[in-house]
Amino acid sequence: MGAWQPLPEELPAEVRHFVEQVRLLKDSTGLSLVALGARTAYSKSSWQRYLNATQPPPRQAVAALCRVAGLPDAEAERFGVRWELAVRVWPREPAPLRLPVGAPDPGGRDGTHDTHDGHGGHDGARQGVDGGAGAYEEEPTLPWWDLLDEEPPPGPRTGRVLLSAALLVLTLLLVAVAGAVALG
Repeated sequence: MGAWQPLPEELPAEVRHFVEQVRLLKDSTGLSLVALGARTAYSKSSWQRYLNATQPPPRQAVAALCRVAGLPDAEAERFGVRWELAVRVWPREPAPLRLPVGAPDPGGRDGTHDTHDGHGGHDGARQGVDGGAGAYEEEPTLPWWDLLDEEPPPGPRTGRVLLSAALLVLTLLLVAVAGAVALG
């Protein structure tokens, strides 16, 4: 703990502050990266990337770390705000463009036009925290145990279950009435 590699000099101040705070929070848990990974459902290598500022962590990873560290809700919310400020300015490396075999070259070297947006996708393909193209996309995944306390959202399946229950009650009432009539 505490033997972190230096952060790159070119990091924006918001990113540097956020990563330093996350490092301090991780150190306060006394957990190794392996143990932190087991407690948060994010791997050791993912935490290494997050804590060395090579990749922004998903919001859920930060929330999981706050939970493991036992932070009060107000302090965990502050980490959420720091996360939002950091991911808005987090340096982006253009992702390599992956084309199917035989696809035209987007660089125009084969006579086609360039539609690549310079952010690893096509124009408008990525919408993130600030809504702009190339913005960081938050991962919408949570560990399964975090979902146990949540009520499932009402939807078509809930409606079908309620309808089935109502029909079952109605059928039982009809059978009871028919049985009473037959005996009486």
